[in-house]
Amino acid sequence: MSELSGMFVLKPESVTATKGLARRSAIKTLNYIPNERIDSSSLLRKPNMKWLKGKWLDLGSKAGKHLQFKEVYDRNTKIYTYEMSIIKVVDGDAGGYRCEVTSKDKCDSCTFEVSVQAQVNLFPFNSSGDAGEDAGDLDFSALLKKREKKHKEVVVEEVDVWEILKAAKPCDYEKIAFEYGITDLRGMLKRLKNMRKKVEPKITDAFLRKLDSAYSVDKGKKIQLSVELADPNAPLKWLKNGQEIKPSAKYVFESVGNKRTLTINKCNLSDDAAYECVVEEEKCFTEVFVKEPPITITKLLDDVHTVVGEKVEFEVEVSEEGANVKWMKDGVELNRETAGSKYRFKKDGKRHILIINEATTEDIGMYYVFTNGGESKAELEVEDKELQVLQSIADLTVKAAEQAVFKCEVSDEKVTGKWFKDGVEVLPSDRIKMTHIGRTHKLMIDDVKPSDAGDYTFVPDGYALSLSAKLNFLEIKIDYVPRQDPPKIHLDTSATGSKNTITVVAGNKLRLDVEITGEPAPTVCWMKGVTEQHKRRMKHELEVRVETRKTLSSFVIEGAEKEDEGRYSITVTNPAGEDKVELFVRIVDVPNPPENVKCTSVGEDSGTITWDPPAFDGGVPIKGYLMERKKVGSSRWTKLNFDVYESTTYEAKKMIEGVLYEMRVFAVNGIGISQPSANSKPFMPIAPTSEPTRLMVDDVTDTTCALKWRPPERIGAGGIDGYIIEYCIEGTNEEPVGKNQYRVKGLPVGEKMLFRVVAVNIAGRSPPVTLTQAVTIREIMENPKIRLPRHLRNKLVKFVGEKVNLVIPFQGKPRPVVTWFKDGVLLEDNTVGTRTSEVDTIIFIRSAERTHSGKYTLSVQIENMSDSADIYIQVVEKPGPPIAVRVTEVWGFNAALEWKPPKDDGNCEIIGYTIQKADMKTKDWFTVYEHNRRPSCTVSDLVMGNEYFFRVFSENICGLSDEAGISKNTALITKTGLDYKPPPFREMDVNRSPKFTAPLVDRCVVAGYAAAISCAVRGYPKPKIIWMKNNMIIREDPKFLMQNNQGVLTLNIRKPSTFDGGRYSCRAINDLGQDEVECKLEVREPQKTLSAVVSLNRMIY
Repeated sequence: MSELSGMFVLKPESVTATKGLARRSAIKTLNYIPNERIDSSSLLRKPNMKWLKGKWLDLGSKAGKHLQFKEVYDRNTKIYTYEMSIIKVVDGDAGGYRCEVTSKDKCDSCTFEVSVQAQVNLFPFNSSGDAGEDAGDLDFSALLKKREKKHKEVVVEEVDVWEILKAAKPCDYEKIAFEYGITDLRGMLKRLKNMRKKVEPKITDAFLRKLDSAYSVDKGKKIQLSVELADPNAPLKWLKNGQEIKPSAKYVFESVGNKRTLTINKCNLSDDAAYECVVEEEKCFTEVFVKEPPITITKLLDDVHTVVGEKVEFEVEVSEEGANVKWMKDGVELNRETAGSKYRFKKDGKRHILIINEATTEDIGMYYVFTNGGESKAELEVEDKELQVLQSIADLTVKAAEQAVFKCEVSDEKVTGKWFKDGVEVLPSDRIKMTHIGRTHKLMIDDVKPSDAGDYTFVPDGYALSLSAKLNFLEIKIDYVPRQDPPKIHLDTSATGSKNTITVVAGNKLRLDVEITGEPAPTVCWMKGVTEQHKRRMKHELEVRVETRKTLSSFVIEGAEKEDEGRYSITVTNPAGEDKVELFVRIVDVPNPPENVKCTSVGEDSGTITWDPPAFDGGVPIKGYLMERKKVGSSRWTKLNFDVYESTTYEAKKMIEGVLYEMRVFAVNGIGISQPSANSKPFMPIAPTSEPTRLMVDDVTDTTCALKWRPPERIGAGGIDGYIIEYCIEGTNEEPVGKNQYRVKGLPVGEKMLFRVVAVNIAGRSPPVTLTQAVTIREIMENPKIRLPRHLRNKLVKFVGEKVNLVIPFQGKPRPVVTWFKDGVLLEDNTVGTRTSEVDTIIFIRSAERTHSGKYTLSVQIENMSDSADIYIQVVEKPGPPIAVRVTEVWGFNAALEWKPPKDDGNCEIIGYTIQKADMKTKDWFTVYEHNRRPSCTVSDLVMGNEYFFRVFSENICGLSDEAGISKNTALITKTGLDYKPPPFREMDVNRSPKFTAPLVDRCVVAGYAAAISCAVRGYPKPKIIWMKNNMIIREDPKFLMQNNQGVLTLNIRKPSTFDGGRYSCRAINDLGQDEVECKLEVREPQKTLSAVVSLNRMIY
């Protein structure tokens, strides 16, 4: 089957070839541009043709005796013809073929099938395999060469192509497939993969439990991958997509026994990958799938009601920027490929907009937008465009040389039109001008002539509508007669439809020209009621005026208003007589807006709207009303009707349940459309809920009954405002009394009461749910019982100053009497407060003191029944210091200490002591023992020649005592075995000025790593140490830490930066002098590693 498509004039056909015979396929292509739209002489080169088998096997490299290709070019028709011939078809030639044509930036392709059927063997010869490439089922050349062997059968060895493929390299797969006629390469590779999977898997001994095949996690959550190893000491590595994972804040490694866990915190889409766990030579694999949170719709679609040709936009807002949405119309997906130029799709942050450039009636339907977490729909209604006439043209009567202006106004600003006179189109000239400004069309005729009189018509383009008016030319004739004529008023009001009544639209200009005859020229007087009109001062002189000439009197109102309506009279007088005519001027206008628009009732998807007619109908009967609605918060109004609706009650349908709407109404009369009414109060189309479920009695007393129930199964968009509980005495009341309480009180004792519950929302009451049986109002006795919390069954320990707040629930009916005791005495302490409700009691202490310790007893009692519970509270604080600390014995390098427990143990047990020592020279304290349980100890490893004194801290559960007990005597460690006779004591002067024994050394440090510089000084009295940077004293700066350990001075710099480099100096000062040393500190930036440079290059390229 051939058809004209793209660059092809004729496509190859799918054929069935006979095995062993030749087959030829041909194709014709047009030169670059189809249908000869561009001259082929403009092409720089001819098209390129490729013949392919399957998906990617290029047959151009297989050309030879078996495959032959031919190309022909016709200069007259400028058509290229390509042919492919298959010589002696074999089974391997069957399959799908494809030809591709490319030329510069154009490309086209087509496919065809070649089927191979077996040949009917008419000759009893066997096939031969000795003819090489030309061998087939019937090889005559081989038979002629080896006639003597014609009776021998040549056994063709069967070859298993799959064994050949399994042993071959992957680069040879395509060659082997072509040789053995395999066309489905994808299926071949899949089968090879499955064949290799059948090999027995290697049994691993490294894992007791491997990773699961796959894990799933929500975006932003964390996930744990765990394995169990046979050898807990075996080294383990975690890999992600083949790259080793290093521990960090995101990737946390855990090891507990033989269990190894990888925790991935705050998963994102980059963590969606393949993971491996490697133990020596063993591996296990898994995949982690990260699920994105669903995209929800935050702003729903709005219904649109428009006319043909208007632009329509459907706008929706989703929860995340860059999300993908799916648009559909009546079940058919809309996208950029299928939409063409009719639809446009726009993204603006979270907003997605579907734009219909020019709406037609074919676009009517329901439009949907879908995300992976929600959907929204809106209806599009398109009506034929109807043009409304806001102001029609009026008849004119003008005199010679005056200007005539015809004016009309239509509802659409874009509408153009033509002017006709007596059926002939009026063309513009120097005297005739036509204008179109907004909705107003004007025809202006300057210097009117008698030939301009006639019927003028305005016809809007594209509408079966015309507006007509008549131009009357007033010709003035003066007859000279020798006698006097009485005055006469020549007034023609037949065109107005009512005798002597003139109707004017409010805001328009009224010009009434009255022809007057009489000799001599009569005097004209215009009057409204009893007042002369030309003397009226109610309006500006330029707005209402009277123009009088010899034979013509004109009454002009520039902008007619309602107050200009009334009865007017014109009186003409001269010496020959008098004439008078009365006129009635009627002013009409658009009506006032309707009033009191409100929603009286709602349904699941509808609402009933009522309104009052306008107070003023404009002087013309009301024809009907136009309604519009919009969603609350939206600025787009949707028209509900295009034809006027006569009633004042309207049921709006096709609304979405649970969405707030507003309505407004326009009044329409013969003059035009009123302003919109005030918006109605927002209303929501909803339906009442279903009845509540599982109503049951929870509690009954002598005068009350407590009920409980479950919410309704169907709630709807209106939600639940609350519930109404109604009750009546069984058999006495048909109309129940409504109560808005959970516990019904004031019920008569012993009566049987019926109860029912109704759910209420904005839509009204739901059906009631009623108890199946009547309830007898009688108190139910229940023994008192204290429900003591588990943590209060043991002693409660609190620190001094802490807050105590205990809640103990209990039960019992009627309400028990609750009493608190402390240590068996009624609790009357003002610092301990208690509060009791119907179901529990609270004891609270704002600031606990040790005097609050003791046993608190709670007792609940109902008549002669009672229950009690004991609560033990212990308030503790730090203990006092030990007393009577002394050195009892000194021997060798040891000293024995003893002390007595503190007088104040802090109201709890002493759990140990902390012992510290100090020599008399430095008086620096060092801890010897912590948590020593006994009130004695032995201090060892003392230095010979030093004299020591000791201090002891007591400890309880609150911590160490604030003060320590200090030993009254000291321990002097003397050298044993020698009798030393010291020489007479001579006091030595040890005072000396400061001298640095170790100077500061210049250093070079790396920025961001802690650094320290040190020196040593000696001097007596102990010198004062001052550190300086660039001769500026370093004061209390948290960046610097200055230490002095027995003359060794250290300045620690926390994470120095290049700003911290410079010259540092240390100065020691005492009363005898001072000394100073300095050094240079250089801070350099860390050198970038090679891996960082490589990573940067990868990012750049």
